[in-house]
Amino acid sequence: MKYEGQVRIPSGCAIAAVISKDGNKMTGEAITDAMKPMHDRSNGLGGGFAAYGIYPEYKDFYALHMFFDSRDTRKGCEVFLKEYFEIVKSEIIPTRKIASITDEPIIWRYFVAPLKSVLASMQLDEKEYVARAVMKINSEMDGAYVFSSGKNMGAFKAVGFPEDVGVFYKLDEYEGYSWTAHGRYPTNTPGWWGGAHPFTLLDYSIVHNGEISSYDANRRFIEMFGYKCTLRTDTEVITYIMDYLIRRQGLTLPEIASVIAAPFWSTIERKTDLEDKEKHIYLRTLFPSLLITGPFSIVFGFNGGLMALNDRLKLRSMVVGEKDDKVFIASEEAAIRIMEPDAENIYAPRGGEPVIINVKEGAF
Repeated sequence: MKYEGQVRIPSGCAIAAVISKDGNKMTGEAITDAMKPMHDRSNGLGGGFAAYGIYPEYKDFYALHMFFDSRDTRKGCEVFLKEYFEIVKSEIIPTRKIASITDEPIIWRYFVAPLKSVLASMQLDEKEYVARAVMKINSEMDGAYVFSSGKNMGAFKAVGFPEDVGVFYKLDEYEGYSWTAHGRYPTNTPGWWGGAHPFTLLDYSIVHNGEISSYDANRRFIEMFGYKCTLRTDTEVITYIMDYLIRRQGLTLPEIASVIAAPFWSTIERKTDLEDKEKHIYLRTLFPSLLITGPFSIVFGFNGGLMALNDRLKLRSMVVGEKDDKVFIASEEAAIRIMEPDAENIYAPRGGEPVIINVKEGAF
């Protein structure tokens, strides 16, 4: 019999990220290798990556990464896509056959642009148009799932350990200025291809370690605004919250951190900066249903940057390090040392304190 202290019991799931502030490109090999020392944080039921800057030749088009259960499903979905988009390229996403990744669906990508005539008739801006199309496919088309829909970025995920998922998708052959990664240890939700992290909408992506006890309240609020949670896991709602607060409400990332990881009322009351105090009161009062409770550490990816954030009690581990123009984030320092053995300024951010990294203007 093994006793506590004799066996490692991780707090479920692994996250990692790397970004070049100068916009320098790196392959996905390092981020894939970084997941190996965190192997025991996963159980093989989900792994995935998001990469930014990987499609420069199609940077003006939305890259739709999709899972299909069958060829007939794919053909039916393409009929829908052609009604709303110009498809400039359509192809299977290249993969390697490896023994540990099985039962894969049809994995396809489309580079698309909204049809201007339809866009004008619906009187929507381009991003809202694409977001609605993604929601419609994921909620109404059985066997078809859009798991990535941004410009010049893409998500790659599967049922498996993340280090195997990276090999499966040939991520060593892609180059991006920013990468995020996730190894899943599902507790309350099923392990399936669509339920692996990252979760994305447009160019926003989320990898998450933890559990959202406020999920029902968060979901009910966000679904009032047209978002539909269909992928059978709590993390999906965080992506839609981020999209709602950034794209629809125009909040900054520090303000968003003050919504989803809001300080306790007692903490706000003790603030001496009156303007800062009033801002926190305003945000907590305006968006009470978007406070995310429960243990979490997340990395939020977007075109041009990353944000890392813990819950306000810091119930999940997350460390940050630096070297030259690169910033590294991971659940464990060991993962950072794989990506950069000489990483410096290693520290653990405080609960509710966002770490925001932006790529230099014009560098991506």
